[in-house]
Amino acid sequence: MGMFYEEVRDRLLAYAQIGTQSARFSGSWPTTACQFDLARLLQKELLDLGASDVYLDEESCLVYARIPGTLAGKDAAPLGLIAHMDTAPDAPGAPVKPWVLENYDGGDVVLNPEKGIVMKAAEYPSLSSYPGQDLVLTDGTTLLGGDDKAAIAALMTLAAYYCSHPEVSHCPVCLAFTPDEEVGGLARDLDLARFGAPCAYTLDGDHLGWYMDETFNAAGAHVKIRGKSVHTGTAKGILVNAVDIASGFMEKLPREEKPRYTEGTQGFFHMVSCQAVCEEADLELIIRDFDAAAFEERKDLLRTITASLNEIWGEGTVTLTIYDQYRNMKEVLDSYPHLVEDLKAAIRAAGLAPVSQPFRGGTDGAALCFRGLPCPNLSAGYENAHSRFEYVPIQSMEKNVEILLHLCAR
Repeated sequence: MGMFYEEVRDRLLAYAQIGTQSARFSGSWPTTACQFDLARLLQKELLDLGASDVYLDEESCLVYARIPGTLAGKDAAPLGLIAHMDTAPDAPGAPVKPWVLENYDGGDVVLNPEKGIVMKAAEYPSLSSYPGQDLVLTDGTTLLGGDDKAAIAALMTLAAYYCSHPEVSHCPVCLAFTPDEEVGGLARDLDLARFGAPCAYTLDGDHLGWYMDETFNAAGAHVKIRGKSVHTGTAKGILVNAVDIASGFMEKLPREEKPRYTEGTQGFFHMVSCQAVCEEADLELIIRDFDAAAFEERKDLLRTITASLNEIWGEGTVTLTIYDQYRNMKEVLDSYPHLVEDLKAAIRAAGLAPVSQPFRGGTDGAALCFRGLPCPNLSAGYENAHSRFEYVPIQSMEKNVEILLHLCAR
C-alpha cells in the first residue's frame, strides 16, 4: 500500500454514501438540495484541516478553500483544482452501498449474489487493466458516484497532506467543489475572484493518466409539439396527434448519428427524453460536435426539420428552442500550451505515460475556459461512469494524488 491508500479509500467510501444526484428539469438551483449534504461535510473537513478562506456559498452550493503556498517568484502563482459534487441522474443513485474487492483476479465480478448481478469482464474491457488492484464497487443496484467523488477524495487527500506537512514546497492551491455538473451546471456560479486562481485543472473523466484539452461543442434543444385531440370516431380531418409528429421528428434525425454508432471525433444527436400524449409532446435532445462549422450545421438541421413539420401541420405546431451549453475548450487552451505541458510532465513524473484524445463529453473546465479561466482536465481515474457497473481502482486515486503533488510543486 502507498502512503495515501487508506485515506483515498476511506474518503471515497464515505463520500459515495452521501446521495448527491442532480436532476434535470428540476426548476431549482442547485437542482437537488442533497448536494448541500456533501458540501457541508467538505466545508467542515477543510476547516478541520486548517485550510484558509474556506467558504460555502449557501445559495449556489459551491465550496471554496485555499492552501497557502511555500514557493516564491513566478512559481508562487496560485493553481486552481476543481471537482464536482453531484452524481449523474442516468442510473439509480441511492442508497449507494460501496465495497472493496481486493486483489482483483481479472475475471467476472459478482456485485450482488442475491440478485445475480455480475459485471462480466468480456463486456467491460477496462477491467483488463486492473488485475491485482483493489476496486471500489457498488452492489449493482446504483451507480457508485466515483464520477466525481474519486476526484474529491484525491483533492481532499492532497489538502490534508499539505496542511499537515507545511515543510513541503508547493504553489498556493485554490480548491472549488461545484454542483450540478452532470446536468449542465458547468460551474456557472463559480466566483472567479473568490476562487483566486489565474488558471486551473478540473479532475473528471475515466482512465488513469489521461488528460483532456479538447471537448465537444455542445448544445441542448427542446421541441414542443402542440396536437389537437378529438374522439377517434369523428377524428378525420381534425385530429392532430402530437405523438405521431414527435415520432416523425425523431425519424428525420440521421439514423447513424447517435451515440451508439459514433466514436472519436464524430458528432451526434442524442434524444434525452420524450414525453408525449395526443395533445402535446415535449422532446429534449443534445447536440454534440468537435467541429464548430459542423456543430452549427446540426443546429440548422433541427431548424429545417421544425420548418418542414410546420409546413405539414400548420405554423406553430412545432416550436424549437436551442441553447448552447459549452464550446470546445481547445479554442482557448491552444493559447496556454504550458498548462498541458505541465500536466503531461506531472503525469510522467508519477511514472505514467500521458494519454489524450478528444473528449466525448464536457467538464466544468470547458465552460470556465470561455469565462477567462483556462482549465484543462485530468482524469479522476474512475471507470464505467453513469452506470451500475461503475468502479474506481484505489491505486488510481493514489496515483492522482501523486500527479497533483508534482503539478503543484512546479
